[in-house]
Amino acid sequence: MPTIRNVSFDCADPHALSQFWAQVMHAELDPDQKPADEETAIQPPDGPALYFQRVPEAKVVKNRVHICLTPEIPRDEEVERVLGLGATLVADHRRPDGLGWAVLADPEGNEFCVLRSEAERAAA
Repeated sequence: MPTIRNVSFDCADPHALSQFWAQVMHAELDPDQKPADEETAIQPPDGPALYFQRVPEAKVVKNRVHICLTPEIPRDEEVERVLGLGATLVADHRRPDGLGWAVLADPEGNEFCVLRSEAERAAA
């Protein structure tokens, strides 16, 4: 069975984007990675590596593939934490009954979702 080695992000600034995602995913940055590097990566504690590669073109359309995060803390707290790191809210699909998700974008516009935590799912 194949395994996912990494999820790749095309971006203008691999170093800055890897710093953002390292904070989101509670991952360590490799100290050998430098701001001028053409590619960088982080290895979250669980899951595949996130790989960032410099490309000349800007992002112009919605992602066809995106990451969905299940936080350890309540969904709404995680949304606020990640917004504080520099993400933006793209679409809010959270419902008054506690279901739903939030679509955010990283500093370069790559969309990702924040879902309910496992504890929130178990309580429903």
